Amino acid sequence: MYDKITKIMGILNVTPDSFSDGGAFAEPDQAVAHAIEMQAEGADFIDVGAESTRPGFTPLTEEEEWSRLKGILPLLSKSISVPISVDTYKAKTAELALNNGAKVINDIWGGLADPEMFRVLAGSGAAYILMHNSTETPLLGKDVVQEVRQQLQNRVESALHAGMSERQIILDPGVGFGKTQAQNLELINRIDEMRIDPFPILLGPSRKSVIGHVLGLPVSERLEGTAAIVAVAIMRGTDILRVHDVRSMVRVAKMTDALISSSVVL
Repeated sequence: MYDKITKIMGILNVTPDSFSDGGAFAEPDQAVAHAIEMQAEGADFIDVGAESTRPGFTPLTEEEEWSRLKGILPLLSKSISVPISVDTYKAKTAELALNNGAKVINDIWGGLADPEMFRVLAGSGAAYILMHNSTETPLLGKDVVQEVRQQLQNRVESALHAGMSERQIILDPGVGFGKTQAQNLELINRIDEMRIDPFPILLGPSRKSVIGHVLGLPVSERLEGTAAIVAVAIMRGTDILRVHDVRSMVRVAKMTDALISSSVVL
């Protein structure tokens, strides 16, 4: 056997307009059932999102976002044992989520959208996924990997200055956010160069447009493309993969971990 290395985060969208599965799990009973299913399939975390962040999305107010979460989080806390993550860039939503069972905050703006986010996380003990994002597409630097890495480093320093601890922070290069498709591919292939010790790296490639761009396939047919990215990302040292298709990606991760693990017994 081998020691499990890679962690899998299952995506639970409770929004009616997600790019991938909008509306399928918007009701509390549907959301809880899907979370239970993903946990049974091997998810190590469940990431709950109440606001679509697909291209051209309409932002929600804090009140609208929380109205979608407040009836679901307490039910999830009672129904699953793996940590619950909440996907939000709003500090007030994050604070309410942490008070209602969430153990992780997944911020697609890395604290840039709400200056209160780091204050809320400081001292909470919760994990914080600090993602790179940009309003400039494409990024203007000659080397996209080094540019993203430097910008993440700057955000980490701001988070630590605000009182967060190193053990809270997980870094995400933000594939699909503020990058061209060529830049997305380069970030995935060179994700090992993104490491900033001691912070784990999370990647969210699931069903992304970069797969559709390469394969010419709609969202519903991007399983194999996602699997290819997951395998390469693990080989390049990624610690956590955020995915929709938990059962399949747990298997891909298990096989890839076995290939690179020194503890394999034949």
